[in-house]
Amino acid sequence: MSSSRSTLDHESDILGGYGADPRPDRANRTEQPPAFLAAPFSAHYYREIGYVLTGLPVAIAGFTVTITLFCLGLGTFVTALGLPVLAGLAVAGRGFGRLERARVRGMLALDVPGPKPVRQVRPGTWGAITARLADPAGWKAALHQVVMFPWAIFSFTMTLVFLLVGWAMALYPVYHWVFPTYTDWRGYQVFDYTDSHHVRHVYYIEGVWQIAAVSLVGVVLVFLTAQLVRGLTNVNRAAVQGLLGR
Repeated sequence: MSSSRSTLDHESDILGGYGADPRPDRANRTEQPPAFLAAPFSAHYYREIGYVLTGLPVAIAGFTVTITLFCLGLGTFVTALGLPVLAGLAVAGRGFGRLERARVRGMLALDVPGPKPVRQVRPGTWGAITARLADPAGWKAALHQVVMFPWAIFSFTMTLVFLLVGWAMALYPVYHWVFPTYTDWRGYQVFDYTDSHHVRHVYYIEGVWQIAAVSLVGVVLVFLTAQLVRGLTNVNRAAVQGLLGR
């Protein structure tokens, strides 16, 4: 992957450095997407697919941790335990945010600088807790885990369905022989039903033109799937820049 110098996303928990932060403030695209005809066969495209497919388990973990800590924190808010739990939610949000920026950098070729470290004004444990509670970046990162969870499910489903259907149809001429050789079907069976007059209707994809048409539709789906995945991941890019970036 051709890339420019990446932003290293090493965040300290509490601001304690000296001088200005050298990291850039804007996101930097480290690789341009391939052209339409090259997209389905590019490494960029398959990294995007990897991002979407691995994003669902990450989203499940992030959503579970966020909702659990939020409900626990609200439930114990009247006690002294509620504030540390909510502060832990902000810490966990930053952690998941750091993970997501790393995934976006490695798989979506977008380098998003992380938020500035938490500024602790008061010393001690309670100073750290109150600093975390007042950390907008931590809360935005926790919000990201919640609002992007349904999108992760939708993206995973759409990508997997279009990917499998497209290639299965495009490669149908390669494995058409399996049906008449090893089954009772003359080709792939599209439907088989009996109408009200007890007449059976069966349709197989078996003719040369039928096979070619199915394969052509599959090829079109393969190219469209690449654009679909790019559109889906563009939403993730925008969400990371808006909620997890500086």
